[in-house]
Amino acid sequence: MTQYYTWQKYKCAYETHNADDPGTPLILIHPIGVGLSRQFWQRFIKEWYNQGNTNPIYNPDLLGCGESAMPRVAYYPEDWADQLKYFAENIVQKPSILIAQGALMPVGIYCSHKFPNLIKGLVASGPPAWELMKTPTPESRHIFAWNLFNTPLGNLFFRYARRRSFLESFSIRQLFEKTTDVDAEWLEQLKIGANNAASRHAVFSFLSGFWRQNYQEKIETIPHPTLLVFGEAASSISKEGKQETAEQRLKGYLDHLKQGTGRIIPGRNVLPYEATHKFVATVSEFVKENG
Repeated sequence: MTQYYTWQKYKCAYETHNADDPGTPLILIHPIGVGLSRQFWQRFIKEWYNQGNTNPIYNPDLLGCGESAMPRVAYYPEDWADQLKYFAENIVQKPSILIAQGALMPVGIYCSHKFPNLIKGLVASGPPAWELMKTPTPESRHIFAWNLFNTPLGNLFFRYARRRSFLESFSIRQLFEKTTDVDAEWLEQLKIGANNAASRHAVFSFLSGFWRQNYQEKIETIPHPTLLVFGEAASSISKEGKQETAEQRLKGYLDHLKQGTGRIIPGRNVLPYEATHKFVATVSEFVKENG
């Protein structure tokens, strides 16, 4: 059931599962993309409990996504981290383990520094190539792209990008290892999520590259145990790191994390969805060790 809270005058949505359990809570950070929201985690949540885990799960919609408010603003990772800080302090109210999908790892990184006392560990599922995470792009480029998206041309692009044929093609080319895993459930989820055209602002913020910063120092000073999970067929939509193996990508992070561990499992870039059973088993082990 959807619940709501107010953060900086905006109505924000979330759902909870097994909230009365005394175990360490999990806070899920969904990816940003056309039609994506907290619904991305439904397979993970179901499998989490199917495997006998009982931890409470808190699954919020980030501002601009799902059932949360969708103001027409440029969203930075720091903004979503501030939202989650409020969420952790006022809704969860217990030290938790954060699980961030894909290029939302920067949000998890900011969280680890903004409210360290309410975090026990950080899990990054298929984070970007290390080179991307330490190579910023000029802010002027981000702003130019954002302004371009906020034109009739951007509106037309979003209408095109939310077509089922595009979503299917993009998912096959960039996200999933197996074409057969791009199923009707996945495509219907994206279609429903993209019905509200105001969701384009979060997508455009991501595509404009506001998340493209130098995170090296912040990663080197993460004060919590950190688990990185990569798919065997991990790939990048950017030119940097395109030829990396999963092992090389993992090593790039582990060389800079104080308390880092890593796992490589079957799959490509959306492990909680395409390799749910193995991903849950991997995260469960980490939670039992650090919860």
